[in-house]
Amino acid sequence: MTGGATDAAPLAGLRIAVLGTGANGSGIGADLARGGLDVTFIDQWPTNVEAIRERGVRVELPTDVEVTEVPVLHLCQAAELRARFDVVLLLVKAYDTRWACELIKPYVADDGVVVGVQNGMTAGDIVDIMGPHRAVGAVIEITAAMEQPGIVLRHSGHDRSWFAVGAPDPASAHHLGTVAAILGHAGVVEVTDDIASAKWMKLVLNAAELVPSAILDLSIADCARREGMREVMLDAGDEAIRAAQLMGLTIRPIFGMTGEAASSPETFVATVLDELLAGYVLPHSRSTVLQDWSKGRRAEVHEINGAVVEALARFGEPAPVNRAVVELAQDIEAGRRVPGTHLQPVLEARIAELRRPVASA
Repeated sequence: MTGGATDAAPLAGLRIAVLGTGANGSGIGADLARGGLDVTFIDQWPTNVEAIRERGVRVELPTDVEVTEVPVLHLCQAAELRARFDVVLLLVKAYDTRWACELIKPYVADDGVVVGVQNGMTAGDIVDIMGPHRAVGAVIEITAAMEQPGIVLRHSGHDRSWFAVGAPDPASAHHLGTVAAILGHAGVVEVTDDIASAKWMKLVLNAAELVPSAILDLSIADCARREGMREVMLDAGDEAIRAAQLMGLTIRPIFGMTGEAASSPETFVATVLDELLAGYVLPHSRSTVLQDWSKGRRAEVHEINGAVVEALARFGEPAPVNRAVVELAQDIEAGRRVPGTHLQPVLEARIAELRRPVASA
């Protein structure tokens, strides 16, 4: 376990890029810069690039405000790079992983590494493009928002920001100490020998909290407290747990939790959701999905709840809760529906419909 007090000395001389500097990317990158590391931001949102270039990154923490100056490039300026990076922290959306890896690949050192600090099961995509020796997977739990360019509202302090890092292939295991030391400037870091299971356990939580709360246009905490919705959230997570079992993944604690409840299929979802609500989100924290929708952007619906539907379908099993969540989210993104609590009975009715046995001919 590595904490936020990691010394910068072993990292001296490393060139680090943060590719994707929204709320999490900017917050983490600012932590690294404040720790004395050589960090360059690369982002696709022009207004964000200009704001950071002009005023630095402003990170508003629960107890403090930090303003940090960092070099920042727009994606189109990547072609101007001459020196290559030793470490690239990838914080783009899961659905942008493949093209982002192709973009940065020419600018990664031969023995450099790209780290997928993302939701979703992106490690395989990074391996495909970067090669097994230059790919590391990571799990991230930071609650933050970026409502204005260049300004991060970080709801979880450094002691309540958590990462797990692991090698999707043994060929990249030699990078783990370096990656853990880098991320240790932003929060608590666990090195795991089973990154696939760790990432799916985070997906379990994401399936329960992100899209369901966004559909109702509620904070995560308010959604979990709303009558009937905690059950929907737990059921969505339990479907993801069932998929993990069928895929041969390990039900294992995340966020540094311990005890049988954090590793039992029957209690994992409730335990990790309660841990999230108790220590990692504020009462008004909105999911990243709702933040995306408020900006008119596509969210990671297919990469999270859709991944559960697809995984169970491969084993011939249904996923009525996650399927209903995906359907309503797709309607919202297509402009056919508007998020709000009025959708709760619609969601519940669709789940009930999908759960009904199919009548035999």
